[in-house]
Amino acid sequence: MTARASFIKAVMLIVILVLSGSSGWAQKKKGSSLKNVELCNGSDRVSPEARIDACTAFIDAGDGTANGFAVAHNNRGNAYSAKNNYERAIKDFVEATRLNPNYAKAFNNLGVAYLRTGAYDLALGAFEEALKLNSNYAAAFANRAAAYLKRNAYDRAAQDYDEAIRLDPNLEAMWSGRCWARAVLGALQAALEDCNRALRFEANNAATYDSRALIKLKMGQLSAAIDDYNSALRFMPKLASALYGRGVARLKLGDRAGGDSDISAARRIDAGVREDFARYGVPSND
Repeated sequence: MTARASFIKAVMLIVILVLSGSSGWAQKKKGSSLKNVELCNGSDRVSPEARIDACTAFIDAGDGTANGFAVAHNNRGNAYSAKNNYERAIKDFVEATRLNPNYAKAFNNLGVAYLRTGAYDLALGAFEEALKLNSNYAAAFANRAAAYLKRNAYDRAAQDYDEAIRLDPNLEAMWSGRCWARAVLGALQAALEDCNRALRFEANNAATYDSRALIKLKMGQLSAAIDDYNSALRFMPKLASALYGRGVARLKLGDRAGGDSDISAARRIDAGVREDFARYGVPSND
């Protein structure tokens, strides 16, 4: 696991939403057809396999509107995403946006799928389309911020997190995401406030402890940084960034054996972690 891959996965708000406006299907369908519609447009309680089968049956029947088929492809894409089959999900989301070019949620979902596969430029493009269609789409801002984090564009990520939080301050993962972006950028007190708020929402989030530890490391609060790195590693023992950061803090406190051990372990997990920390503003003398 790379130093920050687990963090970005943790804070990325994967808002793969189901469009509930398919009630028009139900008015026209009876029996098994209606059941397919209900399952295709079902909640998280419906298994991905059942949703895929139901959406496929509806699509193959060919009896519906373009918008109805767009919903079905979007919902089937959601189900494939739930199974981590992003290649199939992308095909469905692309088809949903082709059938309904004004379908902001499908563009957002497409961006999430691209993000999961490492196609960051395509993800950014999909989120841009979602935001053109809905400039108040908090989840799309949040997801675009996650894509910017992958591109190490921390200033752009922080701006998008600002907007997402302005639109919906109850999106809990956004506080952790903005904490990390601000920590790297050096806005340490503001970052600390974000992390503290995020931990009030979710006290067992390794990524947020890792972020707060980086803040304290950059502030020179070395013992406090080690405490937070310990917390991060309790929840995610092979988080390279936490091991490396703890190693740096230990070295600065004069614990050569402990520091060297942590840094060696981190570099075995992620050979590029030293360069990552230099980019975060924490060069190492290991």
